[in-house]
Amino acid sequence: MRVQLPKIGLGCMGFTHAYGEPMEEKLAVERIRAAYEMGYRFFDTAQRYTGIDHNGQIVYNETVVGEALKDVRQDVIIATKCGITMRDGQRIVDGRPETIRATLQESLKRLQTDYVDIYYLHTPDPKVPMAVVAKTMKELYDKGLIRGWGVSQVNAEQLREANAVFEVSAVQNRYSMMARAQSAEELETAAELQIPFIAFSPLANGYLSGAYKASDIFLEQGDFRARMPQFTEEGFKASQDLLGYLEKLALDKQATQAQIALAWMENLPQRVLPIPGSRQLSSLKENFESTKIQLSEAEVQTINDTLDQMTLGPVFLGSQNQR
Repeated sequence: MRVQLPKIGLGCMGFTHAYGEPMEEKLAVERIRAAYEMGYRFFDTAQRYTGIDHNGQIVYNETVVGEALKDVRQDVIIATKCGITMRDGQRIVDGRPETIRATLQESLKRLQTDYVDIYYLHTPDPKVPMAVVAKTMKELYDKGLIRGWGVSQVNAEQLREANAVFEVSAVQNRYSMMARAQSAEELETAAELQIPFIAFSPLANGYLSGAYKASDIFLEQGDFRARMPQFTEEGFKASQDLLGYLEKLALDKQATQAQIALAWMENLPQRVLPIPGSRQLSSLKENFESTKIQLSEAEVQTINDTLDQMTLGPVFLGSQNQR
């Protein structure tokens, strides 16, 4: 079933996962609540988004999101994910029906809610057909535990297979100005099937914001940017033409580079909804205000044509010519 979605959402992963030590829980809750006050109404999390704090305790992203939004639950859309767990320090992909059901119960408890608006399979499990996953999601929908379901990191064939069994509410793949080729077919398939396309890492993990320099080094333990190719010295320099182009567009529109990168996506003819994340209040506001920037069909086409002609450096999980 379809869920009515806004133009932009908040990717909450970075509050607890992949960007160094988790943010102090009280402060993270305040940041998410501040985002709500700014106007955000769509919040994306996952069972997998955990971190270890300075006391050695596991911090669950869902717990933070649930605490921040419990008083405004009826006003927001919450999406979470199942299918990836950690076991004995190893990343395990598990899309079995029994795991999907059990994980949902855990997520509902952490989120302090009795339903999830969109429940994603975080990544396909090669041992479990998408049709089996879809039937399980239909069962959860019929019980009122979810109001819609989605698939993430899928190819076009998997999206079609899932949607044929039970209508998919959203597909979430990596997509940005630096990572278009990887999900081009999936984007068109989603548009054909009238499924909203949710773009994670729409700013290429912050690279497109123009906030970083080639000399920046991510040394904090648990900061995944330390091994992302766009942040190596060579990779950083390889996409400078794109940053220069974004800077020019930003000046023309009296906006920031991040806002242009997001507004381009929001104004594509296909329905694309970015879910950028940030721990900084200023960036949360900046990203949200990208929805105010109008780009004409001709302007979007010019940007697309320019990107097609541009040689870009590598980007984590979605390089220019990577499929």
